[in-house]
Amino acid sequence: MTDARLLAAALRNPASTTALDGEGWTALLTMARAEQLAGTLAWRLAGLPLPAEVQDWLADAQAGAVQARRTALWEAEMARRVLAPLGTPLIMLKGTAYAAAGLMAGQGRQIGDLDLLVSRDQLAAVERALLGGGWEWVKPDAYDDHYYRTWMHELPPLIHRERDRMIDVHHTILPPTARPSPDAAALVASAEPLGNGLSILSHADMVVHAAAHLLADGDLAGGLRNLWDVHCLLTEFGGEGVDERAVCHGLLPQVMRAGRQAHALFGTEVPESWRKWDSLDRLIQRRVLARDGWGRAVRPATRAAFYVRSHWLRMPPGLLARHLWIKWRRGRA
Repeated sequence: MTDARLLAAALRNPASTTALDGEGWTALLTMARAEQLAGTLAWRLAGLPLPAEVQDWLADAQAGAVQARRTALWEAEMARRVLAPLGTPLIMLKGTAYAAAGLMAGQGRQIGDLDLLVSRDQLAAVERALLGGGWEWVKPDAYDDHYYRTWMHELPPLIHRERDRMIDVHHTILPPTARPSPDAAALVASAEPLGNGLSILSHADMVVHAAAHLLADGDLAGGLRNLWDVHCLLTEFGGEGVDERAVCHGLLPQVMRAGRQAHALFGTEVPESWRKWDSLDRLIQRRVLARDGWGRAVRPATRAAFYVRSHWLRMPPGLLARHLWIKWRRGRA
């Protein structure tokens, strides 16, 4: 295979890897590392009779994922301690949420930043508490600060001065300027407490958020990992209530598209009504699989097109033109 379909096939059917030769294993492992799916692959291949060198590589990847999980959960606990006096719901998103809840999507997952969702009316209090608790701005720039606070769905990113861990505080799951407008209040109201002062989104909202993160909030960088999240969530929870919540958040087309992409690559069970492909689906799959046997990014034209699309989805044309002009001028300074 000439793209990351090899990695998708290994995740879907781990036994298929037993037929790989040395070149095939090199391609698979380098792709997995590049797509931040090394730990996930190690979890999927556990127990199979594999070459000793591969076993060693997978053991390292698994150990790295275990450490990443431990670090992510500790950072969530540190944030909880600082924010507990506010009495506001603290809803973990994405990788940390999957790990904290013991979900299939968290198995072997590489976890980066801590993503939290809070009510918008609590943003100022949360910000003050975090700044007082050792976090500081990653981008102390006036334009970036204004951009985040005016147009984005989160505060400017923060990093802890001692632990060097980043935190993104969201007040919704898509930029306010994006075409869909998720119901942030409904997300918070339906969140499920874990009993430790932290919460996660409802199961249906998790699926919707994963689809939104994949298709409505970026250029599909890391798309294969995000699509695996969709597969795991739908496999573990099923589709009950997902259509209803997707409609509530204005994201039914994105949820259906993410579902059929997961069905095509991973065999995810999705409703028949979700499975009809169109020309954009073919381009999305081409972008998601744009990785060669050395783990390098390929298909530059496709990547560039989705980069432009990601900005178009986030901002109306006038705002986008102004933003890109400012960024271009600053880059030349």
